[in-house]
Amino acid sequence: MTDIDRQSSDELAPVRRSHPPVPRSVSEQAQRMLSVPAAAEASPYPDLQDTAAWAAFVEMLDTVVRPLCEAALPPAESFEVSAQEINGVANFAIHPAHLPQANDTPLFIDIHGGALYLGGGELAWMAGAAHAVGRNGITWAPDYRMPPLHPFPAALDDLMAVYRAAIEAVGPHRVVVSGGSAGGNLAAALLVRAKDEGLPMPAALVLLTPEVDLTESGDSFVTNNGIDNVLGSLKTVNLLYAAGEDLTHPYISPLFADLSGFPPTFLQSGTRDLFLSNTVRMHRKLLHAGVTAELHVFEAMPHGGFGGATPEDDELRAAARRFESVQLARAASQPN
Repeated sequence: MTDIDRQSSDELAPVRRSHPPVPRSVSEQAQRMLSVPAAAEASPYPDLQDTAAWAAFVEMLDTVVRPLCEAALPPAESFEVSAQEINGVANFAIHPAHLPQANDTPLFIDIHGGALYLGGGELAWMAGAAHAVGRNGITWAPDYRMPPLHPFPAALDDLMAVYRAAIEAVGPHRVVVSGGSAGGNLAAALLVRAKDEGLPMPAALVLLTPEVDLTESGDSFVTNNGIDNVLGSLKTVNLLYAAGEDLTHPYISPLFADLSGFPPTFLQSGTRDLFLSNTVRMHRKLLHAGVTAELHVFEAMPHGGFGGATPEDDELRAAARRFESVQLARAASQPN
């Protein structure tokens, strides 16, 4: 890792910009989403040592987000969701209505986002339901532990337990690991640790605008600061999650890990995404490690897409499902 890789976003001195014009090169639905300006930069976070204040802050934000997640859910008749416990970890299983019961059904471990501290409980499955209903497999949505009570490595410990259960249940060739934003961080870190512990890789990895560099050292943390109307810097939250560990630790910022031996990987970002640099740097590093990696960058898309109900969001989900299906078929054809 070079000194440039380790450079912090503090040194890059990001400058907040005025709201940019909305391009006509995207759908009308996407244009409406982009017309909402970014919130003014602020520091609403509690003191890092104030656990009670952080717990209240998480509860408040999850309450705000829940109606948005509920509004974006697919039709109730298109899926069933059940709560379960896997190796001591809370988990939700999403079963698409079109999917018959079968012993060889693929398993998708879909790791929710939320800046590594939000999105627990039922929100863990709601965020990924729209993608899950289109899969020809069962999606597991782990409700992994998070700060302030459970900082690193609690989330990774939980996901390792779920991953072990998945590969034991159906074999690694029938498992796909995916995650968006903070979930992308954890999905990549999970495979780094799984490789270190001698576990086989899954059929594929899907990283949607992944938060793979908690040092925030990439160029887009400057160029897209204030351009992305969804996300701002998460440096304070990153420190809360790391709990004193070095932010360049490969299990915390998997961009800095040895990625050799990773499975075929799908990566997505947008030209207005604050995490664009995270995604393109991860893509290049995977290629340098000899990994098959497919990069999709969407015009004018901010962090996390256009809200889930635009043609661009539909196109992204279709592209990811196509990649998952192709890689599952490839893995099934290989000797076990």
